[in-house]
Amino acid sequence: MNQTLKTIFISAIVGALIGSGVALVIPKFQKPTDKELIKEFYEVENAVYVSPHTLRKKMSKGETNDYILVDLRSPQEYEKEHIVTAVNIPAYKDPNTSAYDEKERIISSFKRLMEENPKKEIIVYCYSMPCMTGRKIGKMLAENGIYVKHLGIGWNEWRYFWNLWNHDSETPTKVESFIVSGKEPGIPKATEFPSPCGKGEFGC
Repeated sequence: MNQTLKTIFISAIVGALIGSGVALVIPKFQKPTDKELIKEFYEVENAVYVSPHTLRKKMSKGETNDYILVDLRSPQEYEKEHIVTAVNIPAYKDPNTSAYDEKERIISSFKRLMEENPKKEIIVYCYSMPCMTGRKIGKMLAENGIYVKHLGIGWNEWRYFWNLWNHDSETPTKVESFIVSGKEPGIPKATEFPSPCGKGEFGC
């Protein structure tokens, strides 16, 4: 092979490699379309959030074996009142002091919970819908290979705004049947009520 052919051959290989590299890099700099962003948004929402309707229905039916609910509030607040079936892994030392610096304790507690209940989904909740505690703890856990879901509402909505998020036909249910005091998770009263929520993928 003469020098000219060698040069052409090497140039072709280099060009192909550069082209492949550019093809891999360009998509990273392309702005996603609105449709792509919308699709991603709903995929994330459906992957992360758990409907309070679904949770309440499970409690009403006594079907509480496929999830673990975790209250992230302080021990004092948890013992005063919490959503029935919830265990407490506090992200607050007291009502006014966060415990985000206790990263090792929080991660190890969730890791143990996950290892003891490998087939159950773990659902966290904090103070309210806009509260960032659940999001921050969820991020911390995900960075350490622990993936939890997030209840669609917080303690305040569950305890004080029961009729705001329940459907009209579900309002005969009483919030007092779905909260408990003390250090134990508690057992819900199995009371079935009619619900407009469907079943399967499109159930609420």
